[in-house]
Amino acid sequence: MGQTAFVLIVEDERDHGEAIAEALQRSDCACAVVESGAEAQASIEQSPPDVVVTDYRLGGKITGLDVLRMAKQKCPDTEVILITAYGSEELARDALSSDGAFHAYDYLIKPIDIEVLREKVDRAARKAIQARNSRLLRAQIDETLDFEGIVGSAESMRKAIKRLRKIAISKMTVLITGETGTGKELFALALHRNSPRAGKPFKVLNCAAVSETLLESELFGHVKGAFTGAIVNRKGLIEAADGGTVFLDEIGDMPLAMQAKLLRTLDGGEIIKVGSNDVQYFDVRFVAATNRDLSELVTEGGFRQDLFHRLHANGAIRLPPLRDRREDIPALAQRFVEHFNRASGTHIKGIAPDAARKLVNHAWPGNVRELKNVVELMCIMTEGDTLTVEDLPESLQASTDIVPTGPPNLAGMPLKDLEKLHIMNTLRMCGGNRERTAKALGIGARTLYRKLSEYGLR
Repeated sequence: MGQTAFVLIVEDERDHGEAIAEALQRSDCACAVVESGAEAQASIEQSPPDVVVTDYRLGGKITGLDVLRMAKQKCPDTEVILITAYGSEELARDALSSDGAFHAYDYLIKPIDIEVLREKVDRAARKAIQARNSRLLRAQIDETLDFEGIVGSAESMRKAIKRLRKIAISKMTVLITGETGTGKELFALALHRNSPRAGKPFKVLNCAAVSETLLESELFGHVKGAFTGAIVNRKGLIEAADGGTVFLDEIGDMPLAMQAKLLRTLDGGEIIKVGSNDVQYFDVRFVAATNRDLSELVTEGGFRQDLFHRLHANGAIRLPPLRDRREDIPALAQRFVEHFNRASGTHIKGIAPDAARKLVNHAWPGNVRELKNVVELMCIMTEGDTLTVEDLPESLQASTDIVPTGPPNLAGMPLKDLEKLHIMNTLRMCGGNRERTAKALGIGARTLYRKLSEYGLR
């Protein structure tokens, strides 16, 4: 099964209940035995089980059908198997076909065939655990902040988004730093869309992708005859973005001569087109980005110190690498699935929990961009409506868990939220196995079940 199932056995004859428990424990199930409907209700309230095996007649006011309703009300993912006496099959079949949420998974007729019991409980447990894991994954996704297409629940991302919101309404120049693939251009566009310049142009220049001889022309424009091939006057990006925003990506790769000219534009808004002596003025906001350490470049003589201070005057927005915000990976992956569905007309529902765990545990040297490419490839390769481990690239299928190199900053987080986060992370680390999770946390299995129920993680 892969994960230990918690099975509640409700049988008013204790010996029969213990015999069922012993048979199921040999199949690696964790079992609890109670002898009445009232005891079953108390047990379900404390620790909702994955599977309930209950006698239809319990010798009291509460019947097996009542236990079924109680279990489903507490945890809709719980599956219930009824045990009936010979001749009462009709009652059990009615329970299987009941409308609404209160229907049984299956039934058994006394005397019980142990092998049939194990098979039915195993199938029911697999279904319950898969539903629970999907619910846990959905809870993570629902709690994730989504701002202008920027997905993030990690504290580092929340801080970056909060800072972006505040800076957006100003005219200040902004520097965004982060590794390749962390979403710097997406942040720059979000900043533009949330600024008073939102209705004006947003222009992008990758300083590393344009040769030094053409960079000045691309940014400032040129006049006819300025150089060979300049047969007409041409607007630069600054003029084309007048009133709006210019995003200078990979500014750390800008040549020193261009840095001096850019500094003049940042300070006064003036430009001089290539081949002209006339000064022109435009109202443009600049957002720059880099994956390099600009302070180190200044020390090495590859970046102007005055431009460095100009860009850093208001502090930089730093985007964390994906490996430092693993809790965002399931929501990001789901977003990419939805994007692929819209672009391709497919109807992929999402990602199976075991495949999501593989994604969460990968190192992602290419960050969000790499994740996007992997998910889109999975969408192309899958033959079903849910992405599974088999759809992952071979390198990820064989990958092992990777532990983050440093702890997140949890200062100021309420203790209840901290405990929930710690349980979620440990559960993920243990592959969803609750016995291993309880041991890792240093608590009993029933305590873990209670906390999972309390925090809505079942």
